Amino acid sequence: MPYWQLARMDRPIGSLLLLWPTWAALWLAAGGWPGQHLFAVFTLGVILMRAAGCAVNDFADREIDGHVKRTATRPLATGSITPKAALGLFAGLSFAAFLLVLTTNLLTILLSLPALALAFCYPFAKRHTHLPQVVLGAAFSMGIPMAFAAVTGEVPPQAWLLYTANLLWTLCYDTFYAMVDRDDDLKIGVKSTAILFGDMDRAMTAALQFLVLLALLLMGQRFALGAIYYVAMAIVAAFFCYQQWLIRDRDRNACFKAFLHNNWVGLAIFAGIFLHYLFN
Repeated sequence: MPYWQLARMDRPIGSLLLLWPTWAALWLAAGGWPGQHLFAVFTLGVILMRAAGCAVNDFADREIDGHVKRTATRPLATGSITPKAALGLFAGLSFAAFLLVLTTNLLTILLSLPALALAFCYPFAKRHTHLPQVVLGAAFSMGIPMAFAAVTGEVPPQAWLLYTANLLWTLCYDTFYAMVDRDDDLKIGVKSTAILFGDMDRAMTAALQFLVLLALLLMGQRFALGAIYYVAMAIVAAFFCYQQWLIRDRDRNACFKAFLHNNWVGLAIFAGIFLHYLFN
């Protein structure tokens, strides 16, 4: 099923890493359950746009994926799907997501345009900058202001604290991901924060994790979240320490495990917000 593989439907981790902060934004904006309509729109929209992003990513990387151990079996690298078909899938999935956004309001629709642009530009950023993970973080975080806009008709200042936390978190976990491919990327000239940070990768990711926690704590204060949320933040801090222990030797498999482990970080953050509104 090459199209299923191209859309990464066989690897749901990307969708989950997008869903946790988007759901968190919906709950914060609505002060609890955001309603069936918006929950469905944003859940389906995230899944569709993540799949679209994977399609255009593989289109951009079609000449280099075959030289990287982790990506050598992707459909475009093996020739089981044509570049034109990959672009068609990107366009079709993006259009389907846009139809969902049309059921919301004007501000949300307008915010979807830079979200689409970031999703398209990210795969090409790694050729021109060592900070493609920043572009990815910006793209992965656009569901946050869109969620606030859809619920409240505006994006309040405190929403950008969650946006900042999520961008920094994405930068951190995608650096773990890039550490897996660092040796291959150096050979073929692909840029990443893992290459930029070099021997400082552990210190830099630890600093990013500290900033993520700081932004989340400030956000909790601004939204007047209770004790349950701060317990969740303590769990997040423990998870970050575990991830640093995993990458201590920079082993490929351990770095990939640290990346995957961020699913539990996202769950913990959302659970802290969800449980706060459930019991208050």
